[in-house]
Amino acid sequence: MGELRPGEGQQLAPSHTGRLRPSRNLQLLLLLWTLLSSRLESSAQGPGEWTPWGSWTRCSSSCGRGVSVRSRQCIRFPGEELCWGNTHEYRLCQLPDCPPRAVPFRDLQCALYNGRPVLGSQKTYQWVPFHGAPNQCDLNCLAEGHTFYHSFGRVLDGTPCSPGVEGLCVAGRCLSAGCDGLLGSDAREDRCGHCGGTNDSCLFVQRVFRDPGAFTGYWNVTLIPEGARHLQVIHRSRNHLALVAGDGRYVLNGNWAVNSPGTYEAAGTRVVYTRDAAGMQETLRATGPTSHDLLLQVLLQVPNPGIEFEFWLPRERYAPFQEKAQALGWSLQQPQALEVESQSPEPPADPATPPLTVTPTPDPCKPCPDTRGRAHRLLHYCGSDFVFRARVLGRRRQAQETSYEVRLLLIYKNRSPLRTLEYVWAPGRCPCPPLAPHREYLVAALRLVSPDGTQDRLLLPHSGYARPWSPAEDSRVRLAARHCPV
Repeated sequence: MGELRPGEGQQLAPSHTGRLRPSRNLQLLLLLWTLLSSRLESSAQGPGEWTPWGSWTRCSSSCGRGVSVRSRQCIRFPGEELCWGNTHEYRLCQLPDCPPRAVPFRDLQCALYNGRPVLGSQKTYQWVPFHGAPNQCDLNCLAEGHTFYHSFGRVLDGTPCSPGVEGLCVAGRCLSAGCDGLLGSDAREDRCGHCGGTNDSCLFVQRVFRDPGAFTGYWNVTLIPEGARHLQVIHRSRNHLALVAGDGRYVLNGNWAVNSPGTYEAAGTRVVYTRDAAGMQETLRATGPTSHDLLLQVLLQVPNPGIEFEFWLPRERYAPFQEKAQALGWSLQQPQALEVESQSPEPPADPATPPLTVTPTPDPCKPCPDTRGRAHRLLHYCGSDFVFRARVLGRRRQAQETSYEVRLLLIYKNRSPLRTLEYVWAPGRCPCPPLAPHREYLVAALRLVSPDGTQDRLLLPHSGYARPWSPAEDSRVRLAARHCPV
């Protein structure tokens, strides 16, 4: 019998001794295997490598929910560690609902043991599922007409863990599906509706409707735009929330009739309406997204103490929502009513010119503390809810606070949407730092909502950050934004 030895020939051919010489390709393969084996045996590091995932199997159920599985193998050389990860992946499959009289999957598995001897005797039983055992993914079956149950091992993959529970049993464990459809996955849908997202593709709209109402009847609260998600409305009074569909028909509490608490279909989503036993608090909640605009109203019977509402809206839909609301004559953030100091009568202002409030000469104020410096700028930029460039249009004073009407020119930071015209509040009649009318400032403000929800303000804290705008200050504040902790 011939032997294979390294040689110079290109093909297997008889030599002068009668033996076969290996081809060049076979020599190279042998040499490569020798070098690779010696390297792996001397210094094997890291895990092996997975093969590509196989195809998904057919659904474990013929109707309703079930499980599909795919697998892969770990390929590793001698000395390598096991691959990181799982060999199997399970996916939720959703088929058309089972017929009303279909036998549940767990019942079928218990019935397989009907008439078969168990427990080491020849006695047989009829078995039905038992859900009171510790492990809900074991096939625990109760003997009909008796007070004992028997565990026949694990249930088949895709069996519901228990009635009314979303989880399915897989390899003896009860697993729920993530938003990616994989069982046991931690992936969750964010408030924008994106699986595994970080809420960065939508805006959070949160307001308080404060109009007390001048008469009994229906009052518009807000437009709930198409695409809104995670809607929540709450108020505490004897008034009633009402909801109007896009075609003008009432979905809830219309035509002076109050509906019962419950779930209502509106704009492609389910709206849950609750009212406490005393009739002093109502809520509306909907997951969304809404398929078209809705109109939120309130049926006033007593003065409105405040209606809180919030929802999440895709960024690209916020501008159209703002335009619609303003076209209907609504403010997205109604300014708090003010008691204006008595002033001399002024001639009517030009409608095209923003109204400016002329205030009397203020009382002498003490000098404000020096708040210049990088540390102060960084502290207030990172700790604020809003940072913007604004022009002061007017100033109004009350006994213990001052408000500025401002026009926003540039927004550096905002944790909720802002309007072009806003009110900024500062404590005291001599706020520090002071803002002069007709000048532009860089301002860091906080959002302040009163405990009863009737006030929602932009607050300039005492000794806060408000600097006259300049290109240099603009550069400094942009630099501060890069140093805020994440």
